[in-house]
Amino acid sequence: QVQLVESGGGLVQTGGSLRLSCAASGFSFSLYAMSWYRQAPGKERDLVARIPSRGGSTNYADSVKGRFTISRDNSKNTVYLQMNSLKPEDTAVYYCNANGLRGTFWGQGTQVTVSS
Repeated sequence: QVQLVESGGGLVQTGGSLRLSCAASGFSFSLYAMSWYRQAPGKERDLVARIPSRGGSTNYADSVKGRFTISRDNSKNTVYLQMNSLKPEDTAVYYCNANGLRGTFWGQGTQVTVSS
């Protein structure tokens, strides 16, 4: 079955860094666009970053441009989110998302907490 398993979340101080990983299985990873979303308490789930199926041109939310980098390794069926210069407003549950021919899949989420 389809699985997206996020890891790498945790507690970090303002200005710190974290690297999230999302390991995919059960579908043709290299044919799917991959994204990271986040949802803070009481707020909607918002797109953070997206990378096409073969890599290349990426998209970022304005709030994370210049601080976050999305990347993928199709040989490992894994997508990453490098987060630098973290701010308290980055605190949220971060979700991995796959979008392709068979539809859209979500991971279970990983908590990122940035302390001030």
